[in-house]
Formats: sequence, structure tokens, C-alpha cells
Amino acid sequence: MRITGTGGGRGRRAAAMATTVLTASALLLTGCSSDDGDDSNASDSGGNITLTLADFGQFGYKEAGLFEQYHKLHPNITVKEDTAANEQDYYPKLLQHLNSNSGLGDVTGIEVGRITEIVSTQADKFTDLSKSIDVNDWVSWKEKQATTTDGAVIGAGTDIGPMSLCYRKDLFQQAGLPTDREEVAKKVQGGWEDYLKLGEQYQAKAPKDTYFMDSASAMYNAVVSSSTKQYYDADGKPIYKENPAVKQGWNLAAEAASKHLTHGLAQFQDPWKAALRKGSVATVVCPAWMSVQIQNYGGDAYKGKWDITRAPGTSAANWGGSFLAVPKSGKHVKEATELVKWLTAPEQQAAVFKAVGVFPSNKGAYELASVKTAKLPYFSDAPIGQIYADEAKSIPEAVLGPKDGTIKDTISTQINNMEQRGTKPDKAWKDATETIDKAIG
Repeated sequence: MRITGTGGGRGRRAAAMATTVLTASALLLTGCSSDDGDDSNASDSGGNITLTLADFGQFGYKEAGLFEQYHKLHPNITVKEDTAANEQDYYPKLLQHLNSNSGLGDVTGIEVGRITEIVSTQADKFTDLSKSIDVNDWVSWKEKQATTTDGAVIGAGTDIGPMSLCYRKDLFQQAGLPTDREEVAKKVQGGWEDYLKLGEQYQAKAPKDTYFMDSASAMYNAVVSSSTKQYYDADGKPIYKENPAVKQGWNLAAEAASKHLTHGLAQFQDPWKAALRKGSVATVVCPAWMSVQIQNYGGDAYKGKWDITRAPGTSAANWGGSFLAVPKSGKHVKEATELVKWLTAPEQQAAVFKAVGVFPSNKGAYELASVKTAKLPYFSDAPIGQIYADEAKSIPEAVLGPKDGTIKDTISTQINNMEQRGTKPDKAWKDATETIDKAIG
């Protein structure tokens, strides 16, 4: 998942580096779509070429200075990033380009919620990377997500979203709750049910005009993400209606809405950003890529007031992550493949983590100092390198399906309706399942 309008897809800072806050314009990159007629991937008379990398949200390469660095290493190659702000807009265009075999970037990003559909229906359009990268360099489950049944690897893993919990120490203190990250972790160690109990304790003495959590749909996604079975079984059959993890997440979200523990805000939309600026949210479910959002939109006023601890429960969870793939139709497939290999190597993934906080999926990065010893001053020097690396190593392999992203987004929308409109849980679930069934066929 990247930082997009849907909840996609993700900054972290090492202890030794300055902690400048990213601007909103850097965080939500806005670019033109890669339409037909773009001649930027053609070679000039001197053998110089431009590679177009089409992506969405914030992959962090520009912020980490990697395009400039790559140009220094390869003076004849210039990389142009073509970024869509919203993955929900980006993906339909990607499918259109794949179906027409035109308008594609030399390298294209694919969000984890879409990877199974791409692997099962569009794999023949992409270059097999299995001879270019060593899949054993990644956390075990990551590259499996981009591997076809005959062993072709169509995408190299960029980031992942190991889970944590971000919380406001000052608001917890005012509500009579513990503020130490280990003590907070103990309060929710029994799981997400304990998280709601903590929420009730918070709301009983909550500072005026504050809410325990930003979004019940975010909590729902975290619950489901901790399960190996989510929306499909291993045979590709949709199981979201009967899966206990989905039911648990839905019921907890409904409870949070009914008890008014949630601000009821759709993440990454303007009201959500405003709530962080106003300081009216006490906790946010925090995949690795989330803390930079809080830092960016919260601003300097809340530096040192936030902290990060382990996610509720004992099951490791992943929410988000993406891949880089190389369309076969590109004019510079060899050069594009080399770029993907370089961008997803440990040193480059560590540089992106340092710049914008998206956590590496390449295990080699975990031993680099900029990741291993990373702390986040904005979040009270939380040892994020340790927290996320420990979580990443124990995340189980989840079964993904072709319409995971569609199912998740639809359910999240109906959870927002329970929060914002007071829609009854039964009605919201009925609306969600009817929409999903039409979408997945």
C-alpha cells in the first residue's frame, strides 16, 4: 500500500539524520498520466535514453535522490517518474494500457492488493525477473506474491507494511492512561478487543473534542491483515463472507462506531488531515508507512507528543506494500530491468526508508545501520527499525486474491458509513456484499 487517496500503499528517519518534515506536495506527488504519444523512452543520436517509471502515491525514489544517483552511475540514462496521486485512478489506467499494449511506462508500480490479479491475468505482459533478482533476498512471502505458477517473477518487492500502534502520549496522560510504550503494549497485548477496551477507558476521561481512534476502517484492515486467510482461499474462491477474520474485524469496527470511539474519518482525505493538525486523534493504526503521514499533517506542534508501540495482539501483520515490474513492450527492457534491480537492492531500499519511511522488503536492508538503529524523533525516539524489522520477520504468508483491493475498499466505505451516517451494521454489510458480488462476478 502506498500513500494514496485509498490508503495505499507510507517517514522514518534514522537517529543520526535531520528530521525535516515533508511537505504535502512532496508527500502526495502529482503527475501526468503516461498517455500514448510520449516519446520520452526513445534513444537520441548519442545513445542517451529516458526510462519512464509509472507509479502512484509516494515510492520515495525522488525524495531519496535515487534518480540523480542512478544518472551519475549511468550517464546515458535519465529516469522520469510519472506519478498518479491516487492508486484507485492509477490501476484502471494500468489495465487499459496493458490491454491495449500501449502507454505503459518502462517500469510500472503494482500495489499488493492488485498483484494477484496481475499475476493471474496479465503475467505474459511482463518481463520475468527471476534471473535478475534473487528472491531469497526478500522476506519469504513477499516475492511469492509476484510469482506465477510456472515460476516467473513479474515484480520486485519495494516496501512492506509491518504493523504498529501510534498514540498521543499527552492525550493518554490527560485521560489517565499509561504513556510508556511498553505499558501501552501490555494494555493491548490480548488483541484488538483489548484495544477497544482501552478506547472505552480513554473516552471516559477524554480531553474535549478528541477521539480514541481516527478510523474504524483502519482498525478493520489491521485485524484482517493479521490473518493468513483474508478474502480468498488458496483455490481462489472468495471467502470474505464467512472468514472469521473478516467477521471479527467487521464486528469490532461496528462496536467502535456504536460506542463513538472513532472520529469516523476516511484516511488521507482532507478532514482526516485536519484532525491531525488539530490534534483531535489519540491513536492511529500504524503500518510502517503511516507515521510520516502523522508527522507531515500533525506538524511541529506535536513533535515528541506521539509515540509508537507494538500492535495489539501477538500475531504479526502486514498492511500494504508494492512491486516494480517491467512491461515486455518497453523499448528498453534490459535497461529497465537493471533499474528495477538497483532500486530494490538493500542500499536503495534503506535510502528510501531513511527519506520517507517506507519499510524495506529486502532483508539485506535490515542489517544496515540506517535501518537497524533507526529512531523517529517526532515519535519520542521510538526505535522503529527494531519494531518493524522484528514484525517483518514473523509476518505469515497471506493468501491473496484477484480482487482483494476492491473488497477491502468496499468494506471500508461501508464502515465509514456506519461511523459517519449511522448506518446500521446489518444494512452496511448487506450493501457491502452486494457491491462486492457485482464487482467480482
